[in-house]
Amino acid sequence: MVTAGQSHKRRLRETVPKRDDPVSHRYSPEDIAAATVTALCRTVPAAVCGVTFLSGGQSEEEASVNLNSINRVKGNKPWTLTFSYGRALQASVLKAWEGKGENVPAAQAELLKRARANGMAALGRYEPGTVTGTAGNEGQFIEGHTY
Repeated sequence: MVTAGQSHKRRLRETVPKRDDPVSHRYSPEDIAAATVTALCRTVPAAVCGVTFLSGGQSEEEASVNLNSINRVKGNKPWTLTFSYGRALQASVLKAWEGKGENVPAAQAELLKRARANGMAALGRYEPGTVTGTAGNEGQFIEGHTY
């Protein structure tokens, strides 16, 4: 990606690479985070401003835990590491709302909970399991979904 961007005269400071593969469940979030950060350190120049991972059908909790684990990895990470949450941020909100006006306050409360959890995860300070949502640990994978 970096080589292709450079050959097309892209400015790395304005590039946010995204990876959209679902996270494997064969390894712990800490193992995945360590391997991810190691790979990024070996391949992504410091001039890249950030790396954004798609939540890839993970549940809200999985996405928060994985982001938290990535940001807890020790060492120099010259870029911001985050998730593009989409469904993993909206699932509990939409479930609470159900398209009904009277459910707006409950939906807003769900959004605020997830936003706080993910804000803490972006700092590596989220405590897994401390934020529960209406969608719980439901995976957000949709067969055949394209981005």
